[in-house]
Amino acid sequence: MAHAARTTSRRRRTVAVTAAAGLLALGTGAPGASAVGEPRVDLRVLVVDDGGSPVQAVIAELRSTGVPYTRVGLADADRPAIDAGFLSDTTGSTPRARYQGVVLPNESPFAADSAERTALETYERTYGIPQVDAYTWAHPGVGLDYTSEGGWTGALDGREATVTAAGKAGFFGYLDGAFAFEDNSPSVQESYGYVARPREGFTSYIDIPVPAGSGRGSLVGEYAHDGRRELVVTFAYNQNQQQFRLLARGIVEWLTQGIHLGRARNYFAVHVDDVFAPDARWDGERNCTPGDIDCVGGGDGDGTPIRMTEADAAYAAQWQQEHGFTMDMVYNAGAGEQWKTENGGTDAMAGRLLADKARYRWINHTYTHPFLGCVQDTSTVPWSCAKNTDGSTRYMSRADISAQIRDNNNWAAAKGLPIDRTELVTGEHSGLRTLPQQPNDNPNLAGALSDNGVQWIASDNSREPEQRAVGKALTVPRHPMNVYYNTGTKAEMADEYNWIHASAADGGSGDCEGNASSTCLSRPLDTATGYDEYIVPREARTDLGHAIAGDPRPHYAHQSNLAEDRLLYPVMEKVLSDYKALFADNTPLENLRQSAIGTELQRRAAWQQAVSAGRVSAYRVGTTVTVTAPTGTSIPVTAPEGTRQQLVTGTTAFGTPYAGRRSAWTTPASPQSALTLKLP
Repeated sequence: MAHAARTTSRRRRTVAVTAAAGLLALGTGAPGASAVGEPRVDLRVLVVDDGGSPVQAVIAELRSTGVPYTRVGLADADRPAIDAGFLSDTTGSTPRARYQGVVLPNESPFAADSAERTALETYERTYGIPQVDAYTWAHPGVGLDYTSEGGWTGALDGREATVTAAGKAGFFGYLDGAFAFEDNSPSVQESYGYVARPREGFTSYIDIPVPAGSGRGSLVGEYAHDGRRELVVTFAYNQNQQQFRLLARGIVEWLTQGIHLGRARNYFAVHVDDVFAPDARWDGERNCTPGDIDCVGGGDGDGTPIRMTEADAAYAAQWQQEHGFTMDMVYNAGAGEQWKTENGGTDAMAGRLLADKARYRWINHTYTHPFLGCVQDTSTVPWSCAKNTDGSTRYMSRADISAQIRDNNNWAAAKGLPIDRTELVTGEHSGLRTLPQQPNDNPNLAGALSDNGVQWIASDNSREPEQRAVGKALTVPRHPMNVYYNTGTKAEMADEYNWIHASAADGGSGDCEGNASSTCLSRPLDTATGYDEYIVPREARTDLGHAIAGDPRPHYAHQSNLAEDRLLYPVMEKVLSDYKALFADNTPLENLRQSAIGTELQRRAAWQQAVSAGRVSAYRVGTTVTVTAPTGTSIPVTAPEGTRQQLVTGTTAFGTPYAGRRSAWTTPASPQSALTLKLP
């Protein structure tokens, strides 16, 4: 009878704590709890993986956030049995729960009377551990009516879902309220789900109007029953779909009850390359770019180059102010000086940008934008690396690379540009390996970077998505935008897009045919309307996807895209407006400069390495969280508002606010060896 009373008390407290504070409820019936006080709960998640896309999506979110997890593959022949010993033990005389949350493919992948199911349910009940059902169907076993009882089953493409009042008050409060399921292709079913009415004990967090019916039905909600809690998801998804990306943060926060290792924020930064320099223009007749080395028969003087005007520069500053967004101006001072010499000795555009210099961030793009890798032999198309007499590759020298970096820095200093000398973007990301012609970095590059104090060198994310070392510097991968450097007008942009993405039968290059990473356009774009109606929404959706996936990598376009038809602005405007419509004000886009992005990627890599090596220990006992990690490792933590960090004497406020929580990269205060947080 006494045990039953403790169980009832535990269930009531679980509901109260979840609703009022959003903290992890620890079971008062934990083994030995009455004798030794609160149990220890390790800050690690258990994932039972059936190989399906919903579980893979949750794993991807845990990994990108930095949450430690243990994966048990159901199909693995040597997988451990999920029994009491696997789930819990004792440390000294203190009961320990090894996992703070459990992710299952559905409400239970184990047979009803199996030992594993019994062990798992007992564990969750004993320690108050939440369980995510990654994807299941609507039925009373998960707290929902059958869909035949006033619900619905079918494709969710294009349908609008809403965050309920309970969702807003809980772990999904970072969303603004409503969002639509993706509908990228009318010929493909992209989402499928069960829309059902909640039963007693079920609280809906995300719902939609019942199609062809009345009332609303749940797609995501919490089912509290039998002393346990499940987050029930009744629609299918993968990690790249926008609807999952929007809900992923809430799923992880619910799973961990807002207390976990790792941190997640949304990012968007845009680099504008070639500032002060002109860019070559696409030739729609020859389907190449005169002046570029891949345009057979095209000379450097062919075509009118694209370059911003004074009016374009003034508009850039005005646009930034109106939209509250700062662009990174990636500049080539020497190319600008050469243009000025060749055009009457004055440059009103440069004057306007320099007058507004404090409104932008500035990044060194080398003085005249030369190719910093091997010496290019352009006698053939495509080009190749020139050779020395001994057959070795001929490279640009360390002195010449260093001069390009130094001269651009010196020009910036003379003009009072607010630059960070640790940042560099080389022309075409040259100097770094360029496949297939140059499989290795220019061996002279690392030394030149060191000569000039460069710590962060940009790379192309489409070629090298992972950060890596170049001597003492680290790369910062950038996402290329499908707003082409050699187009200034919408018609040029649509024409080149058609050439790249249309079949040969439709007048395109045909490169899309038989290409596993590309698909051909069903028909060529109208050059008058194709940019606004097709390219802009498509590119904005891609860029927004990076942002809401917590990817800090910057995007890059070119100064030509701020000139003439000003192609870049509609894309950025759509990203910003779509984001604002989806997220609450407490979850802003963070716009970091290159060095900060590099630091974020560096910290993530070091953290993942420490976690993978088993060198991180983190647990909670009552309202105290303790974390140890290798000396010097920045520790990412997310915790509720009101959390404080324990110092040698006293405490200090922990982290900064984001999405209704507080989070930070932090380390133990000297001379402490462990990070200690006091929860509210």
